Amino acid sequence: MKNFPNIQIILQPLKQNIFKPLLQLLRIIPENTKTLLQTIIYAFAAGMMAIAFMLALNFVYNNTFVAFSNHSKLFFVVASFITIVCSSLLVGFLLYKFNPDAAGSGIPQLKAAYWKDLGYVSWLSVIIKFIAGILSIGGGASMGREGPTVYLGGGIASNLAGALGKPARQRRSYVVIGASAGLAAAFNAPLAAITFILEEFVSDINNRFIGRVVFSSLIGAFVVYAFIGKQPAFQLPVSEYVTWVHYLLVPFVALFASLAGVTFQRYTIYFRKRLKKQKIVAAWLLPCCGGIITWIIGVSVFLTVGKIGIFGLGYNDLSSALDNKFIWWIAGILVIAKLIATIFSYSFGGCGGIFSPMLFIGGMCGYFIGGMCGHWVPLTPSDRIVLSAVGMSACLGAVVRAPLTSLLIVFEMTHQFSLVPGLMIGTFISVFVSRMAGKNNFYDAILLQDGHELIKIRPPLDIKSWHNLPIMTIANPQPVILEDINENHVQEVLDNYPYNCFPIRLENKEIGIITRKQMEDIVNKKSIPQISNAAFCYSNHTVKNASEKIIESPNGVIVVIDKNKKNISGIVTLHDLLRAQASVLE
Repeated sequence: MKNFPNIQIILQPLKQNIFKPLLQLLRIIPENTKTLLQTIIYAFAAGMMAIAFMLALNFVYNNTFVAFSNHSKLFFVVASFITIVCSSLLVGFLLYKFNPDAAGSGIPQLKAAYWKDLGYVSWLSVIIKFIAGILSIGGGASMGREGPTVYLGGGIASNLAGALGKPARQRRSYVVIGASAGLAAAFNAPLAAITFILEEFVSDINNRFIGRVVFSSLIGAFVVYAFIGKQPAFQLPVSEYVTWVHYLLVPFVALFASLAGVTFQRYTIYFRKRLKKQKIVAAWLLPCCGGIITWIIGVSVFLTVGKIGIFGLGYNDLSSALDNKFIWWIAGILVIAKLIATIFSYSFGGCGGIFSPMLFIGGMCGYFIGGMCGHWVPLTPSDRIVLSAVGMSACLGAVVRAPLTSLLIVFEMTHQFSLVPGLMIGTFISVFVSRMAGKNNFYDAILLQDGHELIKIRPPLDIKSWHNLPIMTIANPQPVILEDINENHVQEVLDNYPYNCFPIRLENKEIGIITRKQMEDIVNKKSIPQISNAAFCYSNHTVKNASEKIIESPNGVIVVIDKNKKNISGIVTLHDLLRAQASVLE
């Protein structure tokens, strides 16, 4: 990381030649026109980034796995192994040498940037995500491009805003502009992009950025339509002869697909947690291990049924299934193989998202059940298409838990109203199944596993109302409390949580504060730390009271307690206070 060139120095000529004249123009135009122009600029940049990522990824995949499949089976086996090992090694090196946070989907990291850093995303993380995503997905990892596209869109918008003079902590609106334009471009589905940002990203259908989200999603869809066409992902044929009989199977398809999605989430979270703790394999080698497992599964499927959909996005095989071009039982094999491959690709630290695999798995679930039950129930080819669409929506909805988004993504790909009743039934079932499985969706579960508790502030109308809010509005209600200074326990806390200060309460002692540096000294057996006294406030105190109390704290930390000083209700850091106040003033 220290040897990496300063990205700001590299971009300085670009700022002087392009951004400076644009910044001068923005200073002289009216505020409303400026807002509109900025939205167009950021959304267009995000859309172009999405197109570049899509084309580069498809180029790599088509010239490796697709090309290999046209040769002999032996050639495919050898060439695919070399490709996935080399690409995974490069991905591991890029991620863990320069930016480990660029691993995975990117949506959890962008959510953390939105809520915790007020929209700041570094140039380096955008560049690494772009390169590593192309190598990982194009190089055969069973992952999707939509999550990274959302991250790249939000990241490019955040950095363009910085180049045009916006402070690092005032870029929330630009992140959602870029993210919505990126997702709209990835699927050419502007309505789904709008609902995803409002449902999942900002978790507020009445968010004050809704106008800019709508406009930027429209621009993202226009950009991809202009450069690529109306369908950049995969083809869903027209459903002309849909009968009522398929409704008998819709609940079973939705249940099967939803359970597949829940299985993916649970096992991915489980393996990811275990792999973070292991010390046998170096972190930068883990993506390669996941790639080898994916290769074993993918080659086995190719040698058995001749399909390569386990590698990469899998959209070619999904399009074939939706067009009824292969035997139904093959879809059952692909469901199991793709599910296992995606679990290992993601949990071992590959760089890619989950939209494409979930759509693939769900679509194959519907095709499999439709084909199997077609021996006893008179289904038309259009009925099977509807069942596949229901499976796609249900599987994705069970993982991301954004029901409107999962419904609209499939509908916008076809604009066929014959799908809507089945999609609605499937969405209802997926919501029910996912809630029975746990309280967090996949992205929030990833954030919690990485030690990020997102405190989502809904700003009041003015600063006075802000001062009168209860302190628990901005407090972390589930603080990590150190109750033992055993070396192993302290190391486990350090590994799992990125915080700089922790409340500590040992037996028969007052609550104190211990810093990360002191905990590292315990692990390294350098010294026994001197515990600092904690500054307290009560849970019924206001933000104004807490602002005054934080001055008393030597560590910039306030512990929120009940009146008996027995239970810790939460913790507030100076960073929490400043970040929350900035979100009100933004």
